[in-house]
Amino acid sequence: MGRANIDITVRIPGPPVPGRTTFASSPATTTAGGKSLNQALAASRAGARTSLIGNAGDDHWGAFLYRALTDAAIDVSSFQLVPSASTGIAVIEVDPDGENRIILARALETELTGEQVRTRLAGLRTSVVVAQLDLQPDAVDAVFRHHRAETLIGNLVPHSTLGSAALAPLDLFVSNEAEAAAVLGRHHDDPTVAARELRKLGPRAAVVTAGSRGAAYSDADDTALVPAQQVNVINTSGAGDTFLGTLAARLVHQHPLSHAVADGVAAATTLVCDGVQR
Repeated sequence: MGRANIDITVRIPGPPVPGRTTFASSPATTTAGGKSLNQALAASRAGARTSLIGNAGDDHWGAFLYRALTDAAIDVSSFQLVPSASTGIAVIEVDPDGENRIILARALETELTGEQVRTRLAGLRTSVVVAQLDLQPDAVDAVFRHHRAETLIGNLVPHSTLGSAALAPLDLFVSNEAEAAAVLGRHHDDPTVAARELRKLGPRAAVVTAGSRGAAYSDADDTALVPAQQVNVINTSGAGDTFLGTLAARLVHQHPLSHAVADGVAAATTLVCDGVQR
């Protein structure tokens, strides 16, 4: 549940210089994107029956996203195209090391409302719900109040008016190291420490992704780091979403958290070394 947008990706030879034109290393690519859409695609690829609660504009790009979802056999009954609204666009710069910088131009008219979330959740029967916590507070609150899933997963830094209290209703909170630091108020060099500290804020379990080092998890039974295979990184765009979508799919099939994290790390590692958001 969350945002879907168009990704326009350009590869650049180095950091842009103010006042000078930077030429891309190859033609720009245009793909379906947005964190929740990426996660839905990854969950579907991992074998889970998947639905996406979200909005896009009723324009050319919105139709593009709609086709991408239907082509991936994702249920679009809760994905709506908003009349007279524009679809959000993200510009992604990828440097020679595969690291990315993302600028997201959101379309406020397509942001989910609490009423939309409540209504669409009522029409779904699902064992796992993944929600972006940086959505508007009424949308996040509607998830907490109206979801009927066995497992509620939260992702991203909660909206500022919610703060870390938004973690308490979760069965699982998933973040990267930067997001974990923003929630905790400090950076931990050891992601297992960050995962343990996040769990103290209320969720039953926490996962912190750590790039090339893998991902750490902490639950009532264990706290550990699942290492990633070392590969030649081409593009890290979408790696975190691939991780989370795969993890959610494994939890749908009732795999232990440690196994779900390991499969998520493996899927994300495969993505970054070939650079393709499949």
